[in-house]
Amino acid sequence: MIRTVEETTSTNADMLALAKAGEPEGLWLRADAQSGGRGRMGRAWHSPIGNLYATTLVRLQPQDPSAATLALVAAVALHEVLTAYAANMCEIVIKWPNDLLANGAKLAGILLERANDVVVIGIGVNLGFHPVGLDRPVTSLAALGLDAPDPHYFCEDLARAFAHWLAQWRTMGLDSVRAAWLRGSHGIGAALTANLGDGSSVDGLFDGLEADGALRLRLADRSVRVIHAADVFLI
Repeated sequence: MIRTVEETTSTNADMLALAKAGEPEGLWLRADAQSGGRGRMGRAWHSPIGNLYATTLVRLQPQDPSAATLALVAAVALHEVLTAYAANMCEIVIKWPNDLLANGAKLAGILLERANDVVVIGIGVNLGFHPVGLDRPVTSLAALGLDAPDPHYFCEDLARAFAHWLAQWRTMGLDSVRAAWLRGSHGIGAALTANLGDGSSVDGLFDGLEADGALRLRLADRSVRVIHAADVFLI
């Protein structure tokens, strides 16, 4: 079920309140525009009319894999849908931990927030517009020369894909989702730089994912550093 509002501050904040009020897993909340959209690490997410701003919720069950790995579920579902819309006109890849890139520029982002046994998963996709003047390349489907889909219909496709991959995650475990994530990623050996929470950074080559979804970064001395939280960029 998709519930649509014209404008809100943040679909994630609204969904946390709806979850607290007892709304069921599977609900999606989509806004035409947001006045206070957020990305990872507290960044503002520019939210004009014409893009996708949507959040869904998952109610965790005792046998579920780690809640943090829902980021992989969302990324795989979003990659599947964006790849279908791109129709081989551009390369869509997943970048750890939760961005999707088109021809090397950020096209979409995912933000997970948790409250007790509820995880809300916010997804923003630049369909018709993208911000300018940022510290990283950013794009939209329209800027790539593609037809920008109606956000509601895009959300319907995404909800179906997410439900499929959530069921895989819940019944088959993380392995199949992790494998799909790796197939959709920029590939083993990609050069990355990881900006860590303490202000330091580390460069290396992408060496896959740990069983729990953490990033494996192969350093110049051939050792592997496992990273659980960082802001990561392709070099």
